[in-house]
Amino acid sequence: MRYLTFTTSGQTPTVGVLLSDSSRVLDLSHVSCSDIMGGIKPNLLEMVMADLPSLTQKIKNKLEIGNYDQAALVSIDAISIGSPILNPGKVVGAAYNFTDALDERSMAYPTEPVIFIRSGCTVIGPYDPILIPPDVGNVGYEAELAVIISKRALHIEPDVAMSFIAGYTVHNDISGSGMIKEDGGNFVRGKNMLASAPFGPFLITPDEVPDPYAIGIKLSVDGRALQDGSTSTMLFKIAELISYISKKMPLEPGDIIATGTPAGLAMVHTPTAWLIPGQTVRVELEGLGVLNNPIKKGVHFLE
Repeated sequence: MRYLTFTTSGQTPTVGVLLSDSSRVLDLSHVSCSDIMGGIKPNLLEMVMADLPSLTQKIKNKLEIGNYDQAALVSIDAISIGSPILNPGKVVGAAYNFTDALDERSMAYPTEPVIFIRSGCTVIGPYDPILIPPDVGNVGYEAELAVIISKRALHIEPDVAMSFIAGYTVHNDISGSGMIKEDGGNFVRGKNMLASAPFGPFLITPDEVPDPYAIGIKLSVDGRALQDGSTSTMLFKIAELISYISKKMPLEPGDIIATGTPAGLAMVHTPTAWLIPGQTVRVELEGLGVLNNPIKKGVHFLE
């Protein structure tokens, strides 16, 4: 199932389900869906916390019998889509996690995951502007598969880790590479610029992603193809990442793990492909959806 968080005419964000025709959305805030929701707010974080698989089955049953008011359907062209999880507690990223990206830079493979923390307040939607401060130096892109956590994970093992996944989504891990270099490789500032973490457009439940290691990843800027890879070159697999991170910190429902990016980073191109205001960056993960974010000038980093 494909969940999305959306607004219509500036109203409060709500949650819907994309129908099979990909042109209409079932609005779960509509009164005819109240029997499904059972008092749970149409908010994906709350739905994940309340048991998303159970809700998903109820929605599937409702769609099969058509037991909803036609007024609950909205055109996808009439809504504004946001990040599926609007305010995740945190995003945990995996750096240096694709072998082709390491090979093209002649870097040694890390012996364990290299992780960093991104604040949930950096998250934006799939079509929102990415804001680049004027004082951060070079800014890069990273097309990624992201995993949304379903329940608290603390010190779990890889063999059970996949059961902690609520769904998958598309991510562009915008990085202040200039600040990371200035900070001696420390990721904190460079990964926490405001409006620098597009996610979406959907939370896709695991049953619709039979093989997360066979997903094509493409990124272009103003039509210039810059990344064309696959999750097949992921070094530490998703279960390994979840387990490793859960042994460093608690993972909570709605937290997001960004699994890394394939070859084609900005610094390896000739000319280099650092992002600048006025451009548009497009990310597509095969079968999962598209991000299409304009780049705009932001305020100074500490303002």
